[in-house]
Amino acid sequence: MAGQSQWPDIIGKAIDEKHDEINTLNHKIHSAPELAYKEFQAHDNFVSLLQSLGFNVTPHAYGVETAFSADFGSGGRLLVFNAEYDALPNIGHACGHNLIASASLAGFLGVVAALKASGAPGRVRLLGTPAEEGGGGKLHLIDNGAYKDAAACLMTHPGPQYLLKDGVTGVAAVKMLANVKWRVVFTGRTAHAAMEPWNGANALDAVCLAYNAVSMLRQQIRPYQRIHGVFREAGDRPNIIPDRSVAEFYVRSDTLKSAERLWERVKKCFEGAAYATGCEVAFEALNTYADLRSSVPICKAFVDSMPAGSVALYEPADFLAGSTDMGNVTYECPGFHGAFGINTVQGQGNHTRGFADASALDSSFKTAIDWAKGMGVVGWRILTDDAFSEEVRNVWEEDMKAAKQ
Repeated sequence: MAGQSQWPDIIGKAIDEKHDEINTLNHKIHSAPELAYKEFQAHDNFVSLLQSLGFNVTPHAYGVETAFSADFGSGGRLLVFNAEYDALPNIGHACGHNLIASASLAGFLGVVAALKASGAPGRVRLLGTPAEEGGGGKLHLIDNGAYKDAAACLMTHPGPQYLLKDGVTGVAAVKMLANVKWRVVFTGRTAHAAMEPWNGANALDAVCLAYNAVSMLRQQIRPYQRIHGVFREAGDRPNIIPDRSVAEFYVRSDTLKSAERLWERVKKCFEGAAYATGCEVAFEALNTYADLRSSVPICKAFVDSMPAGSVALYEPADFLAGSTDMGNVTYECPGFHGAFGINTVQGQGNHTRGFADASALDSSFKTAIDWAKGMGVVGWRILTDDAFSEEVRNVWEEDMKAAKQ
């Protein structure tokens, strides 16, 4: 077996040797953006490439049509890489999921090369994870056993470089919020808005009143908490008192428990609006994204694997604010969801057209690959360093106790 100092070179060389294949896939995904659960081209392109490289691939994996799984190795511990590839409506890959897919593929190939060279026990899985953008694809994968017995799960995500200090390429232990999502339906009673408005119960009034109540509530919430929503239905014609309105709201906080408590306060705004307007109200849970609980030992190991000073451990704390279903994965096993910067125009961060353009740049791909090599090194250590893996597991178990507070 090669000496420990040689494994980063073995992993990096294996990734570099597949540069063209990874880059081609990256551009295919970016140029053909597909929405949640509709990522048919991305799925097929991934499966085809992996099969051409000699891997045994399971398409439509774990009961999700656009998920896939490719596994290598035997015995030992299991390491999972998440490859996301869904896009956003109208603005394409404005969250850079093509780069996430590329980095996870590269990291997977690097660890495979190390396993081949060493003959060591250990298993590595590349998991195609659709529908991160609101669809909760990983929730289905969790329910169907995709992360069962995983020692860790790794992935990396792009963010705007302009938020980082000079010389810093990203943040290892990013913080992302828990997100509780609900659909709210008000039911009232129609009437002619001019002839007999007194006979109506106005569902539009109800949803507007609730929206304003939530706006007032925001003054009394924590600085890191967020509440936002949209109207999905709000009436059809001005001369008909609307008997139905529908809103969808996201309620975010620093932990899952805190977000659930905040939702109970938001819920009262809707219940009060229903009472005030004589409407009925019903609530439908959409899905819930847990807060991202990064493994600190993995994040520190990743910082150590990268050029000195190039990766910050925690700051800026809001580099990748928002929510992700990777948070739910970190409640299943230790996780890494570091974020690297790409060169986009000031103010054109994630979920903008400018960010979508930046996600196609060669420089963005290069940074993704650099971070993939770091993930490969850390992933290899998780599989082969018993003391490190035990530390990762013990810290995660303690963190899960804290998460229940």
